Amino acid sequence: MNGSLIQLLVLAGIAIFLILKLRSVLGTRDGFEKPPIPLDEVRPRVRRDFEVIEGGVDRDITDHVPEGSSAAKALAAMKQAEPSFAVTPFLQGARSAYEMILMDFEKGDLERIRPFLSDDVAASFAEAIAQREREGLTIEASFVGMKEMALQDATFDKATGIGEISVRFVGEQTYVVRNKAGEIVEGNPREIRKSRDVWTFARKMGSDDPNWQLVATGE
Repeated sequence: MNGSLIQLLVLAGIAIFLILKLRSVLGTRDGFEKPPIPLDEVRPRVRRDFEVIEGGVDRDITDHVPEGSSAAKALAAMKQAEPSFAVTPFLQGARSAYEMILMDFEKGDLERIRPFLSDDVAASFAEAIAQREREGLTIEASFVGMKEMALQDATFDKATGIGEISVRFVGEQTYVVRNKAGEIVEGNPREIRKSRDVWTFARKMGSDDPNWQLVATGE
């Protein structure tokens, strides 16, 4: 046997030895193979210190009253009783109602605003207008604009379904009171004065009548 053949046999033996050694260490890819461990099992689990509340915070409510307050709970109950009810559109309507009711009252004309007044408020307004007429006084007023408006309180009676919302208004207007002779006895036509009021509106939630009525006035 010559030297070249012996050298080949030695190299072949070394190769076979290395292959067998690698198989014993690495194993094979034939047959069943344990699947890789998911990354979620490798990474440490982080405990959540908060609980996700389904639905989240109702911004239509918390934009106007503190979260968790009695007013917020009342408004949420109103929404449950009437899902189409929303606070922001209500306040937009309340602003328009304030200007209309205030100006018509100053003019002494309740016909247009009567559907928006409770019986008690309508009677009180009518008596105030009658008193002015007996004294021969007339009022000239013009609404300039709304300076401030905020939802002050809300209540809901589940037994009756009546919701009440109190709104604070700070409006600006010109205001003049004249006597029978046309003389100014109060106010200045060139002066803008502020009117501060807290009005409470009420409505039976879920009713077919969409109108809220003014049930109380104050400052």
